[in-house]
Amino acid sequence: MVLSKTASESDVSIHSTFASRYVRNSLPRFEMPESSIPKEAAYQIINDELMLDGNPRLNLASFVTTWMEPECDKLMMESINKNYVDMDEYPVTTELQNRCVNMIARLFNAPLGDGEAAVGVGTVGSSEAIMLAGLAFKRQWQNKRKAQGLPYDKPNIVTGANVQVCWEKFARYFEVELKEVHLREDYYVMDPEKAVEMVDENTICVAAILGSTLTGEFEDVKLLNDLLVEKNKQTGWDTPIHVDAASGGFIAPFLYPELEWDFRLPLVKSINVSGHKYGLVYAGIGWVVWRTKTDLPDELIFHINYLGADQPTFTLNFSKGSSQVIAQYYQLIRLGFEGYRNVMDNCRENMMVLRQGLEKTGRFKIVSKENGVPLVAFSLKDSSRHNEFEVAETLRRFGWIVPAYTMPADAQHVTVLRVVIREDFSRTLAERLVADFEKVLHELDTLPARIHAKMANGNVKKTPEEMQREVTSYWKKLLETKKTSKNTIC
Repeated sequence: MVLSKTASESDVSIHSTFASRYVRNSLPRFEMPESSIPKEAAYQIINDELMLDGNPRLNLASFVTTWMEPECDKLMMESINKNYVDMDEYPVTTELQNRCVNMIARLFNAPLGDGEAAVGVGTVGSSEAIMLAGLAFKRQWQNKRKAQGLPYDKPNIVTGANVQVCWEKFARYFEVELKEVHLREDYYVMDPEKAVEMVDENTICVAAILGSTLTGEFEDVKLLNDLLVEKNKQTGWDTPIHVDAASGGFIAPFLYPELEWDFRLPLVKSINVSGHKYGLVYAGIGWVVWRTKTDLPDELIFHINYLGADQPTFTLNFSKGSSQVIAQYYQLIRLGFEGYRNVMDNCRENMMVLRQGLEKTGRFKIVSKENGVPLVAFSLKDSSRHNEFEVAETLRRFGWIVPAYTMPADAQHVTVLRVVIREDFSRTLAERLVADFEKVLHELDTLPARIHAKMANGNVKKTPEEMQREVTSYWKKLLETKKTSKNTIC
């Protein structure tokens, strides 16, 4: 959900030059118009505004897929009017979802016998998948505590401070204490030893991240499992592990098949993965799979009878489109293991091209590892004159969208830029991006040093957010002034 806000009184209408051929009066922005307008005008008005969006292909902040084959696009459009939840009307779509669940569970080495069905469900993304997995852990823990006659009102979950915001949402929405392992400089993932130290009798699970959003690094799930096995033996607890493989779940099996992070580890009870990231499907599909049926409490599952068969369902939302499920099945059978491995190999190779190009500039310190999610996170070696936020802001003039952000506690003094390498990011684009970084740095070097020092002379102490807004505003004005002076005819 996006929280909306109204515009100023002077900006209450939408104007369109082309649409004015059909519509003589401006349309209200926040109220439904009284009259209908031609379809051509409606299209043109919306299309005009959408041109101001960034180019998805150049959005290097996002892990989400921005390109698919035309044949898959066609399949998605042909099924865009199917409501996935109407299982009676669309039983084949349900069957395709079940096939995807089974393929993914076996990809993650679920202990399934011949002909045994996997336990899992398609979701609208990893956020919903994590909510479902968390609810299963919470209910399992509560049921066990009730049976033992012990208090069950203070559940907690242990994660690293590098987790995605959906974990914070789960903790707040479903009243679970979130115990975070803080980071430190040059170590930006959860420390398994510190995580296990934080585990107590109220811990419903420990969440490990296979592909940190911040740096792409895989957390050491194997070490976490081994340490937790020992603690469970000593305490008599049975604290399990959930693996948030939103980014890395479709990478590790193909690039690092020997890495033990999945159901090969006995304490891993559930795994989520984003189909719309390296599963190579447009936004709107995630998956969560459980180790066995006993890891998903029956009371959380609803049952629907259709065509004489029982259909179990476990989701937070009800209606959703079928297109993404169908697209995921297309990718799984179209690419196969070989195809996914080729795509991931290519992404990694392009990541190395970008990484080496940035290193050759001599201006950046690479923060991310070579192994993990194919991305490059990096900081300026010298930020005394200009910082990473100014680099990101200036780079947008070339069309690139590259995020700059600070690390979580206790490494919030570290600021990084991050470029995510997706399937549609080619070697040519990587080389062009490096060249544009060099242009930006050269341009910033010719400008006055950033104005933090000037701001610091004021008597009023500003927050980091206020400082950043003022810095951004200053540079925008300065660049506009420079551009105007170049265009002035003397």
